[in-house]
Amino acid sequence: MASFIENLWSSIFTAGPTPTLLLATNVSFAALQILLFALLLATYSIHFVFLSIISGGLWYSINWFAREITRAQAQATDQEKSSEKESAEEKKSAQIDPRTRGTPDGADSDTETEGLLDRKSTQAGSSPSQSTSASTTLQVPGSASEVRKRPSVSGDSSGYTSTDSEWEKVDDSNGN
Repeated sequence: MASFIENLWSSIFTAGPTPTLLLATNVSFAALQILLFALLLATYSIHFVFLSIISGGLWYSINWFAREITRAQAQATDQEKSSEKESAEEKKSAQIDPRTRGTPDGADSDTETEGLLDRKSTQAGSSPSQSTSASTTLQVPGSASEVRKRPSVSGDSSGYTSTDSEWEKVDDSNGN
């Protein structure tokens, strides 16, 4: 009994329906149905019939949902296994072709940029008349490591900018 309680506690934190959790759920609903039947016999109240119907519907829906989750998990594992087989075949074909080294199809790297750099370097070496890449055309003229500060527009070097002070400066310049 202690191991069942431990398994039940750990199954709460496990994704998906576990056999221990389903057993506990089914036993609880069966006990509820027995209790509702005993109360119906004791009181002859129609309310316990309706409560029993509602409880039975909930019991069925929980079991149906657990079966659907189990089917979905089985399909996901089947798809995962098939994708692993396909990726293993792709890796084998990528290892045969040395041109795909470092590309997403290759087995040497997980990044795409290494293959792109290899292709750019081979293209640059083969035809020098091609245009330069975007990274070289977007650099600041002069020294690449030089940091330039943007000139201040307002002349105020305090660094504090406010919309009101900007409007005052506009008013002062228009009044002159």
